[in-house]
Amino acid sequence: MNAHAFLATQESDSVARQQQELVQLIERFTRQGGLLETAIPGLILYRATQPSEPLHCLYEPALGLVVQGRKKVLLGEETYYYGPSEYLVVSVDLPVIGQVTEASPEVPFLSLRLELDPKEISTLLMELPIPTPAPQSCPRCLSVSGLGDSLQDAVLRLVRLLDTPEDIPALAPLVRREILYRLLRGEQCAQLRQIASSGTQGHRIGRAVNWLRKNFHQPLQIERLASEVNMSASALHHHFKAMTAMSPLQFQKQLRLQEARRLMLVEALDAASAGGRVGYESPSQFSREYSRLFGAPPVRDIARLRQSA
Repeated sequence: MNAHAFLATQESDSVARQQQELVQLIERFTRQGGLLETAIPGLILYRATQPSEPLHCLYEPALGLVVQGRKKVLLGEETYYYGPSEYLVVSVDLPVIGQVTEASPEVPFLSLRLELDPKEISTLLMELPIPTPAPQSCPRCLSVSGLGDSLQDAVLRLVRLLDTPEDIPALAPLVRREILYRLLRGEQCAQLRQIASSGTQGHRIGRAVNWLRKNFHQPLQIERLASEVNMSASALHHHFKAMTAMSPLQFQKQLRLQEARRLMLVEALDAASAGGRVGYESPSQFSREYSRLFGAPPVRDIARLRQSA
């Protein structure tokens, strides 16, 4: 074996050991199953022992790693698959459908999520000489990439800190900064720069998303939304769909229906009241669009969710 092949083998072995240690750590910290909000701000661990049903949810800006098992995410009409040695980056709030596809009691699904703050990314870009990527007008706000050994090493060191809580205040911010730096040096640099750099089309679309989240119950007027973010209506529609895989109207509709579902499930509102609360004037339109998204009319869907819980 020549020197180059030997070094490659050593590096591969090191990456495999890091991966296995991550599995062991997350498995140990999540023995109760489900979500675990850790002592490290923004770091959440997750464990599942069986494949899940498709779950409609809102992904916020975050780095996601699957360390064991597999998962798929539907954004608009696009499907993303990821598993070990891959990471997912979400750069703006997105209504998606997530589903754990590989998990068992013997080999549970294990993952982690680290929340991302655009302001923190913006500060890092100003402070460090990070190369600017080739021009890319509006990269998608959700993407999956291969997990390099440098990023995996930084994530592992962050999770290790859970064993020494006294070190978290001093060391976690430093490791988190390194993780952001690795992301900005990776394949998703353009995606993160867009939402963290004021004046870019991506930053304006991020503002449009935030406006829709706060005002989804109001009738959508594209001209008003475009004015809010200093874009023409045609440019807003084009770049919004390029980045989120859906039009502003489709985005608003998903936000409305997800919130209506939550109101019926958690606050026990009836279908007509929930539809009215999120901005539907027509109960029949609400029921029709709800059935199209969730696969069943509101009453039947909520009954099924309560029974499965």
